[in-house]
Amino acid sequence: MTDAETSPDGWKTVRADGYVDLIGPLLRRTIGGETVYGLQTAEKHRNFLGLVHGGVLTGLLDQVLAVVAWNAADRAPTVTVQMDTRFLGAAKAGDFLEVHARLRHATRSLIFIDGDISSRTGPIAAASAVMKIARQTEAPR
Repeated sequence: MTDAETSPDGWKTVRADGYVDLIGPLLRRTIGGETVYGLQTAEKHRNFLGLVHGGVLTGLLDQVLAVVAWNAADRAPTVTVQMDTRFLGAAKAGDFLEVHARLRHATRSLIFIDGDISSRTGPIAAASAVMKIARQTEAPR
């Protein structure tokens, strides 16, 4: 499929490998100078109630927060140390989800970041995370 077939107008696919390929594609666009991320949900994202599974929501938040932390760390690898998630509402399979993330604070080794997911019906989830900057000083074995 092309971006035009899977992405709403103005959204571009974020090229990413691994886990995000299973739930994605992850989308992004710039709105008023802020990069916003998105996910078009489908039947594959639903639980037995027809709602988007909480694991999809936490995985989406973790991925977006990691991308924003990676950019804040001058593209050094970052790993999640802690992520606290609050579920605020429900999304149905087929809903388009938007994710906003904000850098709260950064040190030489840690990034503190917040994010939230919403849909056309309102807030869905919010998270606060601590990301560790994993600067490699020697090649992995």
